[in-house]
Amino acid sequence: YKTLIYFSLLFAIILITFPIAASMELDTNLLDQQVWEKLWFYLGSKTHLSTDLQMIVSLVASLFYSEISEHVGHGVLLNFFTGKYHQPKQEKRIFMFLDMKSSTTIAERLGHIRYIDLLRWYYRDLSDPIINCEGEVYQYVGDEVVVSWKYDKGIVDNNCLKCFFAMKEALQRQAEKYRQRFGLAPTFKAGIHCGEVTTGEVGALKKEIVFTGDVLNATARIQSLCNQFEVDLLVSADLIQLLDMNEVNAFRSIGNIELRGKVETLELYTIDGMMKDVGYVAD
Repeated sequence: YKTLIYFSLLFAIILITFPIAASMELDTNLLDQQVWEKLWFYLGSKTHLSTDLQMIVSLVASLFYSEISEHVGHGVLLNFFTGKYHQPKQEKRIFMFLDMKSSTTIAERLGHIRYIDLLRWYYRDLSDPIINCEGEVYQYVGDEVVVSWKYDKGIVDNNCLKCFFAMKEALQRQAEKYRQRFGLAPTFKAGIHCGEVTTGEVGALKKEIVFTGDVLNATARIQSLCNQFEVDLLVSADLIQLLDMNEVNAFRSIGNIELRGKVETLELYTIDGMMKDVGYVAD
């Protein structure tokens, strides 16, 4: 359907632009019979058929790439084509584990069909802030979203923090629509941490680019502490040291916390918001 629509639009452009070009070539007005005779001759010629074939092939290839890229993740398809992670690589990354609050209760209340519908809306509203803040969706795990940044993209302009507050504001703007359709407005909590991971391409029947390393386990455990400390966001001190905290409206230390399964403690911070003039809100 998309191919037909786009091809129809391009054909309409030909019908508009060809007579204009023909009238300029013949140095006559647009309504001259010669112009329209030239158009009809072109439409029945092999040149036109060749042009249509080229447009269809280009459209199908472009739409195929777009659809596959949408399914495997923003920017991930290029990594498959270039073979960037064919051999495992170590790199520094920032991770955000974001989890919907009271998801089990919501699922029981709505039922499975309506809950999946809610998740579609929820993920769609979170997408633009992630893209605008240069994040990559690593995984959807039920109602949980794992967002990742390379160090340079996540740190510049505090993108990893801005993403959290942009997503929060995006849901707040749509809260009334959620209430009208589902009888509730979803909210979320998140943990953000950074560190070194090993990145590689795995899988035989279905290939994926995966990250492995202690930083992922630590980020998941940081996020799980949000309920305990009654906050929506927890950020590790390791990441705080890399960010420009002059743009942060208010932040405070929760203290040195021993994460489950870890011997070493990690200082965690919660952040109340960003300065309003930093422009993190997505359209």
